[in-house]
Amino acid sequence: MWLLPPLLLLIVPGSSVDITGPEAVRGLERGVLTVQCRYDPRWENHLKWWCRGAEYGSCKILVQTNGSAFGVKERVSIRDYRTNHTITVTMKELRREDTDTYWCGIERTGTDPAVPVKVTIDPAPTTVPTPTSAITSTANAFTVAPEDTTGSPTVTSHHSDGRSLLSSTRFLLLVFLEVPLLLSMLSAVLWVNRPLRGSGGRQSQPGSEDQ
Repeated sequence: MWLLPPLLLLIVPGSSVDITGPEAVRGLERGVLTVQCRYDPRWENHLKWWCRGAEYGSCKILVQTNGSAFGVKERVSIRDYRTNHTITVTMKELRREDTDTYWCGIERTGTDPAVPVKVTIDPAPTTVPTPTSAITSTANAFTVAPEDTTGSPTVTSHHSDGRSLLSSTRFLLLVFLEVPLLLSMLSAVLWVNRPLRGSGGRQSQPGSEDQ
């Protein structure tokens, strides 16, 4: 019974000693998904690969490092960060049919150590008009209104200028008409008073002659 765990490590591809990764990851349709797997430092100089298929023995390798720290094919890329012993796989332009079981693996003599990763691609959310967008469009419609009424202050200013000009004209007319009228009235008063003074002087003369 004590020999069972070591035997299992030899039968199952990959282990916590060789390579580890997430059990499952999710992504959105037409989006980007990144998967990270960590490996033991002793596999630093070995090639790394990413394959697809529920069965490890028959999975199809999609991309591998090919002697360098980076590899890319179509929508999938793989990079080996040897400083921190991490494999990063990036899947772009995700599709619903990309949902499947994938494997992070290390190439070596004999059985390659690998770890399965369940990838699920969810449908992209559909855009539905919301009340917020309707309110925004209404607000934009009302925002245009001040531009149509920009001429109103100008018209008002013209009216005010016309009124001020009319008031000035009336003031000038009043000045030119009322001032001469007042002067004529004052002259008439003075003229009326002058004969009264003359007649008074004439009436005083007969009295002096009688004396």
